[in-house]
Amino acid sequence: MKKNISSLPLHPYILLFIAILSVSVSSIMIKSSDTPTAVAGMYRLFLSAIIMLPFVPWKTLRSSKLDSQDWGNVVLAGLLLGLHFLFWMESLVYTSVASSMVILALQPLFVMIGSYYMFRERASALTVLCLVAALFGSLIIAWGDIGVSREALIGDGLSLIGTIMVSAYLLVGQKVSQKINANLYSVVVFFTGGSVLLVYSLWNHHSLTHYNASDWTYFLLLAIIPTIFGQYVFNLLLKSIGATTVSVGIIGEPVLAIMLAYLLLGETISVSQFVGGMITLLGMLTYFWLQTKTLKYSAHNNLSH
Repeated sequence: MKKNISSLPLHPYILLFIAILSVSVSSIMIKSSDTPTAVAGMYRLFLSAIIMLPFVPWKTLRSSKLDSQDWGNVVLAGLLLGLHFLFWMESLVYTSVASSMVILALQPLFVMIGSYYMFRERASALTVLCLVAALFGSLIIAWGDIGVSREALIGDGLSLIGTIMVSAYLLVGQKVSQKINANLYSVVVFFTGGSVLLVYSLWNHHSLTHYNASDWTYFLLLAIIPTIFGQYVFNLLLKSIGATTVSVGIIGEPVLAIMLAYLLLGETISVSQFVGGMITLLGMLTYFWLQTKTLKYSAHNNLSH
């Protein structure tokens, strides 16, 4: 863990669980709607930005230490988030959700590598082992649904690009998180990402207005639950626990999604999903336990000196 934990309303791991749970709900919500995913993603981000506008401390903007390069990184983060949505959604046209899920689970590995080169953050062998266990669990969860074909390979490639995009998004966010308020950062990022999806929707001639009341309710719920309670909280945590720990937590999304689908949609849980889910959770919990021990050890050393 890093700094600025005292400024959080709850313990960072409690907030991380709330965020993962909120993002997990999105897969169930998307299943219940037939609106174009690009349009839903666009309104999801735009509405989130609008809702958060009153909570941005504009008065502190003048005293911020952001230079032109920092603002460039904030806009870059928004572009990366928008592109992640695009590649991720397009991958599902060609490949299964299971295959995309396994590739998305590689995100912490990419973030860990990026954190080493960008922030000189070193991971212990035991930490890496916990991460590998969590990734292995994700592979077991999706094993029965993974297919191999030319179309599937195209989809997997698109999913890999989307995973790289969201990994870079988290790293860029961590880079500027010490200099910018999380509310302001999220509003700019959501608006920029929504603009990417707007351009894509216009290019593909998707209707932007002809939707019924239930669709607009769906867009609003996507903005509130998986985006504000999910993505925004991830942004908030980048300053305190860092991109690697946030990305490890995101591995738990498929596990929670499977549980929610069982409870809310009556879907069955296969043996591979159960076993893989347990391995993933064990790897994640051990990782978080090691991070907590590291935090306590660092705090003890600082007090000793």
